[in-house]
Amino acid sequence: MMLSRRDLFRSAGAIGACAVLLPHAVAHAQRAAERATGRSPEDLAADEGYWGQIQQAFTLDRTFINLNNGFCSPSPRVVHEAFKRYLDLSNEAPFTYMRQTLEPRIETVRQALAKEAGCDAEELAITRNASEALQTAQLGIDLEPGDEVVTTNQDYGRMLTTWDQRVRRDGIRVSKISFPVPVPGGAAELVGRIERAITPRTRIIHFCHITNLTGQIFPVRELCDLARKRGITTIVDGAHAFAQFPYQVRDLGCDYYGVSLHKWLLAPVGTGFLFVRRERIRSTWPLQPAPPALDDDIRKFEEIGTHPAANHHAIAEALVFHQAIGVERRSARMRYLRHRWESRFEKLPGVKLLTSRDPAQSAGIGNFSIEGIAPAVIERYLWEKHRIVVVAIIHEEFQGIRVTPNIYTTIREIETFTDAIEKLVREGPQNVA
Repeated sequence: MMLSRRDLFRSAGAIGACAVLLPHAVAHAQRAAERATGRSPEDLAADEGYWGQIQQAFTLDRTFINLNNGFCSPSPRVVHEAFKRYLDLSNEAPFTYMRQTLEPRIETVRQALAKEAGCDAEELAITRNASEALQTAQLGIDLEPGDEVVTTNQDYGRMLTTWDQRVRRDGIRVSKISFPVPVPGGAAELVGRIERAITPRTRIIHFCHITNLTGQIFPVRELCDLARKRGITTIVDGAHAFAQFPYQVRDLGCDYYGVSLHKWLLAPVGTGFLFVRRERIRSTWPLQPAPPALDDDIRKFEEIGTHPAANHHAIAEALVFHQAIGVERRSARMRYLRHRWESRFEKLPGVKLLTSRDPAQSAGIGNFSIEGIAPAVIERYLWEKHRIVVVAIIHEEFQGIRVTPNIYTTIREIETFTDAIEKLVREGPQNVA
């Protein structure tokens, strides 16, 4: 069957979205389309021919291996070019092009983003990152002295700092539950630990959809149902969840949901969104003051003064790129890459995997430790000897190395990483100079 140009680019996995369609780019797209047709995401996850076409959409420095995409991911060429194009246009006449031309078009971005997220566009505010989104909820909900917040001691540090400030400023109480890594009891254990922390003064439960430290996935729906039955508000940190694996925000049952888009959606740095359940909008104060006319308007959470339009406009291109690949294919690929290195590490003496291999509890983020070797030593060794970027995670209850590849990561890069760790374990840090 002959594919139309539109169908070709969709199934090719975003290559057709390149800003300049050179003949070789069309050829890459054709080959990727042929490989993808009729195949499951799990089957396609191991097809280096297909993912080789996707990798051509990025402009990267391949002289080092970036396994710290959990911090921030590079955007594909088409997204970065869109960002620069909007930035150039804004610079020609800021008031005319940025304020009058580009700013009104944020509504198109909002609608497209809400459709992908699975929520009403009137419940989605575009922010600069997940921290801003979540802090809007954390600081915008009225609380009285003695009111309690239940969270975990593995939530993102900036969010814990925000609650600590409310403790000092408003006299609230914060209960931070602990849980092992990996979690032996899975979803039931996580629900049980949070449920046991609830008291009659609990007003908010705040937790990660997937933690940034080890990639532990939380049972969001179960926890939100538990909270709703008790009249407790839920704030969910989705910074690492959106675009990493499939779900719809409307199905989670939460009151607030914050996301960073410069991680797995591959949007420009400085993009995110906040979902607020419609009935919560009026009672939630914006992070920066907004006029009373916006009391019931999701846009009040976007009142931050003059800011660039280019960042949030390029979200539209990131969505097209993401949808052309498909979140199911992306998720399967990221899980495949993680399982690739984990399957070798679990056989090494002294190596402990700190991320569950249960697909219900984990996705593309992984963490491991090596007995007797500090994470900082491993991090330094990988960079200095192999030019591999990872991040050492130092928590009060565990330490390890977080590994976060992305869809542009090659199997050769994963093998270079695993070879380096095997050598370190075999010879010891003192002998791998």
